[in-house]
Amino acid sequence: QLQLVESGGGLVQPGGSLRLSCAASGFTLKDYAVGWFRQAPGKQRELVAAITSGGSTNYADSVKGRFAISRDNAKNTVYLQMNSLKPEDTAVYYCNGRTPVRQHWGQGTQVTVSS
Repeated sequence: QLQLVESGGGLVQPGGSLRLSCAASGFTLKDYAVGWFRQAPGKQRELVAAITSGGSTNYADSVKGRFAISRDNAKNTVYLQMNSLKPEDTAVYYCNGRTPVRQHWGQGTQVTVSS
């Protein structure tokens, strides 16, 4: 079965850190561009960070300097390191892997930033 599984979400205080993982099974993630998206209640899903198969990265302005996306091809996993978290980062975070001909979505992981 081809799937992406996110993990690492949870409750954290403002200023804290979390690392999200996006693990692929049934296919080789290194061949895919991967994006981390998030969706807060009542809002549209937005792209937070992305990494190409070659390792180039880009970030939403709202997370630049605080979040870092990386990939470990040996583990077939992409990570999102989130530092200096703010209440407005609260959302369900999804990873998406895509090539020109197919894409896969994970089921999402909840991140809540609150004191």
